[in-house]
Amino acid sequence: MKTHFSRLCAALLLGLLLHGAAGAAEQEEMPLEHAPYRVNNLMALQNGARLFVNYCMGCHSAKFMRYESLRDIGLTDEQIQRNLMFGDAKLGDTMRVAMTSPQADKWFGTEPPDLSIITKALASHRGSGPDYVYTYLRSFYRDDTRPTGWNNLVFPGVGMPNPLWMLQGERAARFEVGPDPADPAVKLKTFVGYTQLTPGMESTTEYDSTVADLVAYMQWMAEPDQLFRKRLGVIVLIFLGFFTFLAWRLKSEYWKDVK
Repeated sequence: MKTHFSRLCAALLLGLLLHGAAGAAEQEEMPLEHAPYRVNNLMALQNGARLFVNYCMGCHSAKFMRYESLRDIGLTDEQIQRNLMFGDAKLGDTMRVAMTSPQADKWFGTEPPDLSIITKALASHRGSGPDYVYTYLRSFYRDDTRPTGWNNLVFPGVGMPNPLWMLQGERAARFEVGPDPADPAVKLKTFVGYTQLTPGMESTTEYDSTVADLVAYMQWMAEPDQLFRKRLGVIVLIFLGFFTFLAWRLKSEYWKDVK
């Protein structure tokens, strides 16, 4: 009985020590930055579609989006087939990747998520889905402790490398460790800046604009009819306002003799 009790105490003590060790390396939550709204910009959407096909579709599919739907952002069938379709894909096909599930499990440990509605799925208390993706794609840094050699401030311990590293370049993140204001016993790792290791093909401003275009396309892809829905909503509100005015005038006309 005493031996069992001693082992139990030792296990509890070890758990507390491990919890304290984990707390010592706890990383401060990265605030999300606001993504520029470009869903109403056809040039941005077309560039975003190009970026999505060339940089995202190597691993991620968009199985709820058909190539022919890209006509809605001003692309012709010829442009879609020449620039955005590979292999034997047809206009009526959905945007799927060639990578199989076993290959994904082998290379990444899990199958990369479908991105059709990712900007809706990632909305949370931290901010909107587009804000999350916009900040996420601008927050990669080199980390030799990770299997892929990359980490991310928005998603610490991320399993994927930076898909846009050639555009952004390689960076290292700088952190400072200090007490957590909410609990001084806990050490908090706070991000303080980046160190550029290798230059990218684009400047910081250009890269931010590139990511904004990509996010705009993914935001449109999650709901292709959103612009029509908003225009229709304005028309409906105007109609309801006009109908309310007519109903009020009609009611006044009916009741004027009663009063």
